[in-house]
Amino acid sequence: MGMLVANTVGINVIFLTEYFARHSDLQSFLSFSDFILVPTAMGIICARIWRDLQLTNKEYLGYSVLTALLGIAGSAIFLGEGVICLLILSPLLFGLIIGGAFAGKAMFRKNNNTLNVSVVLLMAVLFTVDTLTSKPYEEEVTDVMVIHASPEEVWKHVASFSPITEPPNYFLFKMGMPSPVQSTVDGYYEGAHRKCIFSNGYVFDEVMTTFKPNKNLTFDITNQPRDPEIMGHIDILRGQFLLHNNGDGTTTLTGNSWYRLYVAPAWYYNMWAQSITSNVHIRAMQHIKQLSEAK
Repeated sequence: MGMLVANTVGINVIFLTEYFARHSDLQSFLSFSDFILVPTAMGIICARIWRDLQLTNKEYLGYSVLTALLGIAGSAIFLGEGVICLLILSPLLFGLIIGGAFAGKAMFRKNNNTLNVSVVLLMAVLFTVDTLTSKPYEEEVTDVMVIHASPEEVWKHVASFSPITEPPNYFLFKMGMPSPVQSTVDGYYEGAHRKCIFSNGYVFDEVMTTFKPNKNLTFDITNQPRDPEIMGHIDILRGQFLLHNNGDGTTTLTGNSWYRLYVAPAWYYNMWAQSITSNVHIRAMQHIKQLSEAK
């Protein structure tokens, strides 16, 4: 009963916050409350229902883990979250539900109704304020690579490049997250359209806003795919390749990306977003390096 009630409450709260965001002027945003307060509250709900069962700490831990597993299954079924997104979410969900259950065990063991009501009201207030005031988080990711070729040679493979055939090394790409495989353009000038093609057939539509041969290619993303994975919670805003002539027959290639996250806590999810973005850079830049150094 504790596991079912906790997950029913948790999934419905998150569903309602997403529904409210999608049917208002707000961008769909999963806030600090959704990923911190809700799982903690789920653990407390479990403890409230389990309070008379005389469970051991080991049993609390085991049942809390089962509650989290049920929550993961519910997120996949009812909220449409994908495997990669659930993998990223799992450490928070397990830790906070377990922590909430043990906090609830301590709360209800003291039988202090004033304290218990105060904690619940405080969490409700924090949830409401955070949901109404949460804002997207923007970040820039930069990666640098030295290529043993001239800027003129490297530039040939920056705007567009042939398909990448090497299997990906990054573990999330191996698990099915889309990885870059090819870039195409309809012209070599500012304002031309560019497509960055990912595995699984996903395509990012882009417009080249800066086109300085051998130096700078900057492009804005005009359309991007939506899928159950992290792409449902992030907007890629802009990309850039900068070339620097090192004067010794080598070129320093710098890849920059700007994105906006619609999930919180930012410190946790941005860590994952940075890792994913950096590995997208590296996979494309290594291919450019290979093509440029082929001679």
